[in-house]
Amino acid sequence: MSDVIEDIEIRLLLEALHQRYHYDFRHYAQASVRRRLRQARHQLGFANFSAMQEALLHDEAMLPRLLGYLTVQVSEMFRDPSYFRAIREKVVPHLRTYPSLKVWIAGCSGGEELYSYAILFREEGLEERTLFYATDISQDALETAGRGIYALDRIARFTENHRASGGKSSLSDYYTTAYGAAAFDKSLRERVVFSDHSLVTDAVFAEMQLISCRNVMIYFDRMLQDRAIGLFKDSLVRGGFLGLGSKESIRFSGHAGAFGDFVRAEKIYQRRDP
Repeated sequence: MSDVIEDIEIRLLLEALHQRYHYDFRHYAQASVRRRLRQARHQLGFANFSAMQEALLHDEAMLPRLLGYLTVQVSEMFRDPSYFRAIREKVVPHLRTYPSLKVWIAGCSGGEELYSYAILFREEGLEERTLFYATDISQDALETAGRGIYALDRIARFTENHRASGGKSSLSDYYTTAYGAAAFDKSLRERVVFSDHSLVTDAVFAEMQLISCRNVMIYFDRMLQDRAIGLFKDSLVRGGFLGLGSKESIRFSGHAGAFGDFVRAEKIYQRRDP
């Protein structure tokens, strides 16, 4: 198959996904989308992307299978511990001044970052006044996050990250183990709202004090990155905080002027007054 024909088929497949199911990947970084779709085509046994498109249009069972490839994200608890240490030491003192808090974890994937925040906020005495919104476009990811169960061989890394982030307790206080897995305490989810939300097509969440969207926008093209940052700007209270991934930035966004650097090294920004 020539690259030209493959590009046409991929564009038509993404258009079909958008028109049929309202999932819009047309402005995701094309190299990443192409790589993931090639993997899906190979593993699902399609001869070409046109055959995959036909199956997607006529068999709704194809949707979650395809989304599983397009939305794969590798994460871990307290990923980039220095980021969470900065949240703990620099951002939390500001958050203490609010009588109630709303925190949005955008692109929560399997929930590792959500539980990181829930544990951090419990250790800092903020959990009881906080409502967490955990959103993703993948229903499978939301269900995984809602279960809070992770393979036991991942826990050593989670524990190391938690300690390096300035954790004030043992991570083992928050989970039980059985059958080769660690199940995190249900109480960590009591103040969590799980919701299907797309940064591509959906509207803002209003009045957030903290938004964390890390390692999501690296898959977006420039136009979509700008849209997402605009959503975050409109969803934050004045003085609220935005945390991005280590390879992400608001520097080239048309909304950059609405933010100031708060912890530059960790990509933590603060919403300025208009």
